[in-house]
Formats: sequence, structure tokens, C-alpha cells
Amino acid sequence: MQLGAHVLRNGLFVAPMAGVTDRPFRTLCRRFGAGLAVSEMVSSRPELRDTPKSRQRREHAGESSPVAVQVAGADPAAMAEAARANAGEGAQIVDINMGCPAKKVCNVAAGSALLSDEALVGRILDAVVAAVEVPVTLKIRTGPTPERRNAVRVARIAEAAGVRLLAVHGRSRSCGFRGEAEFGTVAEVKAAVRIPVIANGDIGTPEEAARVLALTGADGIMIGRAAHGRPWIFREFLYFLNEGKKLPPPAPAEMRAVVLEHLEGLYELYGDALGARIARKHIGWYTRGFPGGEAFRRQANAIESAAAQQVAVGEFFDRLEE
Repeated sequence: MQLGAHVLRNGLFVAPMAGVTDRPFRTLCRRFGAGLAVSEMVSSRPELRDTPKSRQRREHAGESSPVAVQVAGADPAAMAEAARANAGEGAQIVDINMGCPAKKVCNVAAGSALLSDEALVGRILDAVVAAVEVPVTLKIRTGPTPERRNAVRVARIAEAAGVRLLAVHGRSRSCGFRGEAEFGTVAEVKAAVRIPVIANGDIGTPEEAARVLALTGADGIMIGRAAHGRPWIFREFLYFLNEGKKLPPPAPAEMRAVVLEHLEGLYELYGDALGARIARKHIGWYTRGFPGGEAFRRQANAIESAAAQQVAVGEFFDRLEE
């Protein structure tokens, strides 16, 4: 799959997730085989562009190419300027968020709320594509509601505007993350356009990945919540899709090394105090399902020190290995 000058090694994408897909997490997912990892969404509002949170979301030092940044907003001119600014800071792909169902995003008419205004969708896409020389991609949902699925029309608008790749989550805006994703609409989108289409939603196992690819004819899949605490999921999916067999899960010693590297990356990016707080949710995801995992999560949430957090996590995985 080629996006502009960039040839992606496969069609496994890391979904942009606020509070999750920062540089340390993206780095791990790419190392385990993901073809592309899209950043957390960055607001196009000028007054928010230089906040500490926005600057951290745009931190890509040492990240492997291509660097993909997602921008969110509802004003074509502001979105175009945000795209230019991020490309100027090193973004090699600009992704547009029209898929987020969160109320705080939709309440300002951004994210998946835009799907209710196809004319505005077109103006935003035209403005952003014209503003940058790097490839522009788009993430959407199936429509505003299950009764108003318009993903095929939006996909055609995107293709006409010059968008180079489209990711489709198999739920409407009103569904949020409730119920099961449906992939019939993704298949319709794939049949309607010539640009690559990526399927997203409820893909948590290698078998589900293979089923969705067969059902939709999509060019790849985008993995979100299933990668929480499992950046090695991309290695497992690649092996199954290529070999037809499942890999065994990582040994506790490998998990230990991965988790500690992740924590180090969080401390380096956010500082020890904030990094330790952000790490708590990741520790909960990494340890869930293991013997003593729930009790350890509660213990880890009470740890304030980054150094003590590292020691506790190392000891937890040492016990698993024993």
C-alpha cells in the first residue's frame, strides 16, 4: 500500500486514540509490526495548538517514518491551517477525524458530528488537501445514525477531494461503542471507491481480522481498543494472516521488558509525576486477566513514584514467570 512517497509494509494500522496513542505506545506498536500508527487527535483551534497537551501529542522525536498526525475541527480554514502547521513540524501524513463520537468533540460539530453535513465535509476535505503536499487520509463512521448511513456518499466526496485513504469504523455516531460493529457498510464503501479502505471496529483476534478482511474486501484493518496492553497484537495478527497459524502469547519475561520500556517512554515524555499517573491505565491493561492482576492494579494505582512503579511492575511479571 502506497501513500504518496511512503510504502507501508502492511495494512495493519493503529487507531488514533486520545490518551493512548502517544509516542511511546506508537513506537511499540510499530516495532511489533504495525504498518502505520496515527497520533492522538490534535485540535485545529489556534488557542489550543500550543497547550502542553497539544505539544505532547505532536511529539514525534525518533519515531519511524511515516509520521501520521490526526487533526480535528469543524472550520475548513482552521483545519487547513492546522494541517499546514503539522506538516511543517514533520507530519508526513495528515489524517482528518470525522469518526470520534465523544460528546465534547461532537458538541463543537467536529468528529463524527460532521457526517450530518456532507457539504461541510467536502469543504473541509478540499481545504486540507489543497493546504498540504503530504497525503491526506480520513477516518469516518457509517453515518450519523444506523438509519442514516451515508458512508458511501462521504467516501465518494473524499475520493473526489483527493483523500488518499479512508478508514471506516463499523458503527454510526449515535452508536458510540455500543453493540457490535457491522461491516456490510464497509464492504459497500470498498466497492464504491478506488482509494484504499481500512476496516475498523471490534477486531480483537487474528480470526476476526481474517473474517473482516474476507467479508469487506478491505485493504487493511485498524486496531484500537484490542491493542490496549497488547502492543504485540500486531505481530500475532501478521503471523496468523500470513501463516494461518496462531502465535503463542509472549512469555512473561518479554512482557516485563515491553511494559518497563513503555513506562520509561511515558516518564521521558511527560515527566516522572505525570508519566506515572498516565501509566496506571496501561498497567491495568497489561496485567488484566493474569492471576492477581486486579489486586495489583489497585496496588499500582496507589503508587506515586515512577521508580516505585517500575519496581512493582517488574516484580509482578517476575512472579508470573515463576
